[in-house]
Amino acid sequence: MTNLHPARDTLFLLPPGFFDNERREFCPECAEIWGVLSYFPAIKESVDIVYQAIEKPRADIVALLGDKNQNCPTLILSGGSPEFEDCGIMQYRGHHFINNARDIAKYWAARYGTPYPRGS
Repeated sequence: MTNLHPARDTLFLLPPGFFDNERREFCPECAEIWGVLSYFPAIKESVDIVYQAIEKPRADIVALLGDKNQNCPTLILSGGSPEFEDCGIMQYRGHHFINNARDIAKYWAARYGTPYPRGS
């Protein structure tokens, strides 16, 4: 992980296309997050985005959250980021993080005032 800003949240995503199961695939949850970022580009400018390979272990995430927390998408909150209830925030070794698309979108809605995802 390089060029990260400690005062910014870090978003881990799988790349838009990767080879798995003997074919090219994409991650639906990561695509959902890209959709939110395209709707609200100011959020994209406020986070550091780090792509991870489909293969595990995903070293960058494991280094911060351990081998049981290497899902993508994952948003790791910076030390100064606010926390909100009902956003699925978890903790590991002092790092606060959210590891699914809907909860990340709910967090951004609470933090930035964007609409909440339907059904949440």
